[in-house]
Amino acid sequence: MIPYARQVISQADIDAVVEVLRSDFLTQGPMIERFERAVADYCGTAHAVAVNSGTAALHIACRALDLGPGDWLWTSPNTFVASANCALYCGAQVDFVDIDPRTYNLSIEALKIKLERAAKLNALPKVVVPVHFAGQPCEMREIRTLAERYGFSVIEDASHAIGARYRGEPVGNCRHSDIAVFSFHPVKIITTGEGGMALTNRPDLAERLRLLRTHGITRDPTQMSHEPDGPWYYEQIELGCNYRMTDFQAALGASQLQKLEGFVSRRRELAFRYHRLLEGMPLALPWQHPETNSAWHLYVIRLHAGKIGKNRRQVFEAMQAAGIGVNVHYIPVHIQPNYYKLGFRKGTLLEAERYYEEAITLPLFSSMSNTQQDAVVSFLKDAMQ
Repeated sequence: MIPYARQVISQADIDAVVEVLRSDFLTQGPMIERFERAVADYCGTAHAVAVNSGTAALHIACRALDLGPGDWLWTSPNTFVASANCALYCGAQVDFVDIDPRTYNLSIEALKIKLERAAKLNALPKVVVPVHFAGQPCEMREIRTLAERYGFSVIEDASHAIGARYRGEPVGNCRHSDIAVFSFHPVKIITTGEGGMALTNRPDLAERLRLLRTHGITRDPTQMSHEPDGPWYYEQIELGCNYRMTDFQAALGASQLQKLEGFVSRRRELAFRYHRLLEGMPLALPWQHPETNSAWHLYVIRLHAGKIGKNRRQVFEAMQAAGIGVNVHYIPVHIQPNYYKLGFRKGTLLEAERYYEEAITLPLFSSMSNTQQDAVVSFLKDAMQ
């Protein structure tokens, strides 16, 4: 079986985790800050706040920006449900912006049109969450320009994109956003097992993010309602969550981060090799915007079913039967049953729906061999015949 994704764990990673397991701190210890500082330095960001998942990072990012009842969050339908669910956790409402037919990211043109209409109806979003799908950054400069014009905040869902670059700079530097979010799930570029991180250049947001990940509790006297009763004293100043990352997860992340450039380099090499091997076949290859350098979290093709006489399901099942772990990213969020309950319907976001009918994710991971990749391509050819 060749999986669609796989973590790469070295002896150095194991040693880093074991060292923490033998230390005095398993959680809330020094390794958390070391990992946060390392990611912030890599991205060129002032602050990084580690949490126990990318979903948690999205949730507290929304909370830090005071998203709540009566507010709207807009995001892409071509994403994992967490990109939209984070608004529902806050009691806010969700809407979607259709995708670009080439990048599969949120469409700038669709966003402009939707904002113009919303402005006339006094129904502008408070937060927009562009998703860097498959590791390719969105057109963040244009999104920031629109944010300044229409007064919304921006959370980059960069769960796929640590190691990617936009206009020559690392994704996560928050040059065009208020907060950026990473995921460290095992299928992502680097892993902490489960884990995530929120990054920002604003000290006020960083302080709020740290508060919200730890029950809303502070030991900082400057944030308290009165003088501490003693050195044991703490206060819960708002309702937060228990979203803390453990020190041994942070140790794994810090060790993995040292290999990030190598991981991304190999993924890019494999992606460009796929380009060559698949050229001329009845399918669409992933297109890259010239201002971006993808981290290649996913390699997604679109089948030209009319040219091969088979539908996506037939090709998918043939690949699975051959031991090739293909996948589909993503079922559009707006057609999920939970979002149907909220009034969304199929036939409203046509680019995302067309994309979904044709997309297949091929295996791609940094330890993948050329021989494995050759096998994937060979079985794909057979499956389409």
